[in-house]
Amino acid sequence: MRKIIHCDCDCFYASVEMRDDPNLRGRPIAVGGASDRRGVISTCNYEARSFGVRSAMPTSQAKKLCPDLIVVPGNMKKYREVSGQIRDIFLTYTDIIEPLSLDEAFLDVTDSAHCNGSATLIAREIRARVFKDLGITISAGVAPNKFLAKIASDWQKPDGLTVIRPDAVEDFVLRLPVKKIHGVGRVTTEKMHREGIHTCSDLRRFSLVELVQKYGKFGNRLYQLCRGQDDRPVSGDGSRKSVSVEHTFTEDLDKHGKWVEEMTNLYGRLQERLEKLDDRYEISAAIIKVKYADFTQSTQERASRAARISEFKQLLQQCWDKRSDPIRLLGVGVKLRDLRADLGPEQLRLPLRERMGPAA
Repeated sequence: MRKIIHCDCDCFYASVEMRDDPNLRGRPIAVGGASDRRGVISTCNYEARSFGVRSAMPTSQAKKLCPDLIVVPGNMKKYREVSGQIRDIFLTYTDIIEPLSLDEAFLDVTDSAHCNGSATLIAREIRARVFKDLGITISAGVAPNKFLAKIASDWQKPDGLTVIRPDAVEDFVLRLPVKKIHGVGRVTTEKMHREGIHTCSDLRRFSLVELVQKYGKFGNRLYQLCRGQDDRPVSGDGSRKSVSVEHTFTEDLDKHGKWVEEMTNLYGRLQERLEKLDDRYEISAAIIKVKYADFTQSTQERASRAARISEFKQLLQQCWDKRSDPIRLLGVGVKLRDLRADLGPEQLRLPLRERMGPAA
């Protein structure tokens, strides 16, 4: 039985900025680009979220929702430094750490002797130390596997701790809304609700074959997760193979111009996610994915070191030329190569965002 902790900083960039400038506390703030330069929100505090402001939202739209919104330019160097300090705290308790971004990570503390081996007490200590030493709050989830730990960390945000003990997994999962399952987006949630599927208990009415018929390969994963099963280990090296973003549309896109417009929006979100990775990665390929109205899927890929938007436009054109039917989903992403395999730390100097080159 594993003991997994998922730690997730609360509105990380914004928290760091509020820590460094107390005048920002209690006011709606966001970290991102200027509205007059087609900027995008990277993150925002909970005061801003109460107005409907969200990450990846154009700054101009955020300002309309919240006219008093204070937009602070990002400082990635500072955020990376704080992220490194948080990791140093994690390393006090375990070296089996899987970072997902600068502000969240999985920790396997199964064999940790700290706090008499209690994962709950370790999580409490980590949260207390992060707040005392770094002045920001962190939410944590404790559970027997990664799936449940990640759900738990979001259960009482911000500044919360949720523990799912092994003997409580069954009751917790049975009541878990399907919308909480990673990979179940708004459109899939609505589809499930129309079929009377609201909780994991409802999902269990269906056999593995039936779920695969309904949801393709994802049906196999749903069969496991609705039973609270997740055998994935915490990857100690934290190596990522790819980064991608995608969106399922409320109405199918049937025009090439709409494809390009939505792809451009997704590209901006992809850049924001790549900013959160550390500098050990190098882009090796650019990828476009489309899913048609009949749920069939197509991808186009090309080798790339920069992943410029012009390359994604070419890949999108190839998709359109291949089949110009309406699509219900569009995704953009990159494959990554871990530079640690063949480079020393002193060579990892150029930020990934800069290696992507100009957006145009």
